[in-house]
Amino acid sequence: MSGAPRLLIGVAAIMGACGVMLAAAAAHLPDATRLATASSMLLFHAPAVLATIAVADRAIIHPKIGIVAAAGFVIAASLFAGDLVARQYGGQGLFPMAAPSGGTLLIVSWVVLAVSAMWPRR
Repeated sequence: MSGAPRLLIGVAAIMGACGVMLAAAAAHLPDATRLATASSMLLFHAPAVLATIAVADRAIIHPKIGIVAAAGFVIAASLFAGDLVARQYGGQGLFPMAAPSGGTLLIVSWVVLAVSAMWPRR
C-alpha cells in the first residue's frame, strides 16, 4: 500500500476521534446542535474512507478512482464539520458557503465511488 492510502487511513482515524469529541461536546454544551451535526459528518465518513481504501487496495473497485473518492470524503467532511465548529465557537464560518461546498463535495465523492465500482478493469 502506497503513501496516499496510508495517509488517508491516518486522517480517517483522526476524523473518527474528532467526531467522538464533538459528540461529547454536543452532549454537554447548551445549544450545540452544530457540533452534533459536525460529529455525524465525521463519524459517518471516517469508516467510509477506511472501507473505500480497503476495497481499492483489493482492486474490488478501480483503485485510483477509489482513492480520489476517499480523498474527497476526507476533504469534504472536514470542510463541512470545520465550518460548523467555527460557527459554534467563533461565531462565523470558515468562508462563505464552506459547509454547502463540503456537502456538495461529499455527494460528488459518493458518485465518484460509484463510478470506481463500475469502471471496467483491465
